[in-house]
Amino acid sequence: MPDKTKRATDGEPQPIQADRGASILGPRNVPLERENPDLLASPDTDAGTIPNFKFPFAEARNRLTTGGWAREVTKRELPVATDLAGVNMRLKPGGIRELHWHTEAEWAYMLAGRARVTAVDADGHNFIDDVGEGDLWNFPAGVPHSIQGLEEGCEFLLVFDDGGFSENETFLITD
Repeated sequence: MPDKTKRATDGEPQPIQADRGASILGPRNVPLERENPDLLASPDTDAGTIPNFKFPFAEARNRLTTGGWAREVTKRELPVATDLAGVNMRLKPGGIRELHWHTEAEWAYMLAGRARVTAVDADGHNFIDDVGEGDLWNFPAGVPHSIQGLEEGCEFLLVFDDGGFSENETFLITD
């Protein structure tokens, strides 16, 4: 069976299968092409109807504020993501994601640093906890909550149970 994707002498993938295709002469994104060589020379069984299943945060618009930044991926960027939306957020030391709530549930994973999370339940009881790298939290839909970056600040990943949810209309502030 012939090699599906021939490589130039420099090791870069090319859209060539046996005697079909031709090398790329124009602009390239070689790191991305190396990760996805089958996109350059799709298998014969590929009808081309599979939707895109990835959209990196590195390509998302990054909203900068005085308290940090946030970049999101929703079904707008990744149409197959109808049930989930994601936000990568960074809070500087003292940066606060102000008290808010939404109709979507929110799950989070701490990527780096430390944060203080607070919530208020339906009976008015307060919850306060400090979280660090590797910790998780969940705020059910409708529960008021806030997040504050501690001494070194923090970065975390948020996941919402609605692919159309947008964090972009919310704000980060510093204390």
